Amino acid sequence: MAELRTIARPYAKAAFAAAIDGGALTQWESELATLAALARHPKVARMIGSPTMTAEARAQELAKLAGDLTPALKNFLQVLADNHRLPLLPPIAEQFAEYKAEREKRIAVEISSAFDVDAQTSERLSASLKQKLDRDVDVQVAIDKSLIGGVVIRAGDIVIDSSVKGRLAKLAETLQV
Repeated sequence: MAELRTIARPYAKAAFAAAIDGGALTQWESELATLAALARHPKVARMIGSPTMTAEARAQELAKLAGDLTPALKNFLQVLADNHRLPLLPPIAEQFAEYKAEREKRIAVEISSAFDVDAQTSERLSASLKQKLDRDVDVQVAIDKSLIGGVVIRAGDIVIDSSVKGRLAKLAETLQV
């Protein structure tokens, strides 16, 4: 997966620059997400990888499936098709969304807890993370009974594991040394 992300990176950066220049970040993000979802569909994946179709036909067919795309995005789609990079639409869309979030100083935070987290605790965690990360945070809470107790917080590359399961794993690791 890391290899695909590496190959997709220059295309994601180019798309992001084009979206900024055109003042259409949200529209590009939405249209790229639609194209990425289409590219993940098995029938569409076969079509965009078809050696019997021309690059232009693949780009046009994908644009038709996506619906109303901006001319700039249609051009971007054609560049991807010409370079045999249409299968990279999912990682391109993911990286584009990351660049947009970075620009907007926003980050998605996942809080996994062994028990339900009440609204007040969620708000306190959100405020604390906002201050610590210097970003607006979009918090999603998930229940993971395997944690036994405590929470695991994931925000981008940052992982804060204060779960009982995590502490037991650290203890077991320490005892093995």
